Amino acid sequence: MDTRALARRIRVHALRMVNRGGSSHIGSIFSEADVLAVLYGAVLRVDPARPDWPDRDRFVLSKGHAGAGVYAALAERGFFPVEWLDTHCADGSRLSGHVSHKGVPGVELSTGSLGHGLPVCGGMAYAAKLAGKTHRVFCLLSDGECDEGSNWEAAMFAAHHRLDNLVAVVDYNKIQSLAPVADTLRLEPFADKWRSFGWEAREVDGHDHDALRAAFGASRDRPVVVIAHTVKGRGVSFMENSVLWHYRTPRDAEYDAALAELTAAAP
Repeated sequence: MDTRALARRIRVHALRMVNRGGSSHIGSIFSEADVLAVLYGAVLRVDPARPDWPDRDRFVLSKGHAGAGVYAALAERGFFPVEWLDTHCADGSRLSGHVSHKGVPGVELSTGSLGHGLPVCGGMAYAAKLAGKTHRVFCLLSDGECDEGSNWEAAMFAAHHRLDNLVAVVDYNKIQSLAPVADTLRLEPFADKWRSFGWEAREVDGHDHDALRAAFGASRDRPVVVIAHTVKGRGVSFMENSVLWHYRTPRDAEYDAALAELTAAAP
């Protein structure tokens, strides 16, 4: 699958979904789009025809507020009809603003409150080990979410049990809800912190598909964190590196301009 084309389609779908549903978090969705495209287009061992296949890899979006990106990726992979995306955030829709597994094939866990995804993924990976399974567990976190102490408890647990089937991915776009991460609660030296907790840390450009694909390779003896350096709002010039687009909904001329940029970039 052409993962770069998939990333562009994820962004276009998400822009339309957020505009139509009057929701937000478009900047966070755009920063994670390339990670999702590489995972769903080239890495995850999944079968859209059998979303509950026991040997599938598991993926959990811990930064649940950016769920529109996951819905778009799943629809593009054939887990459910693309037309479902038109109902995002509508009354009665199964596609809620924060990602939900209820009635949505391919979503493993509902998330929204931050700091929950990695602890659950640690349990999933540990259970797989105990059962002699070979599938892997991937968890995508936001950088601001790493303020949550529950993540570091999960990191200790995973290292203690040498969960080499667990991969955490941090969407390190350097901006959280209302301010830069560095001004809210500084993370650096970020990779060294993960290493001190017993993880193998790999740092990559989070928009470089070849680098991401290589970074998602298996570890020999410990859990892996892929620190993906990204740009919030990636793909739309006036949204990039802007705090404004964490919560703002693109409307009218802003929506038209964003859609024009994304479609002009399409092959």
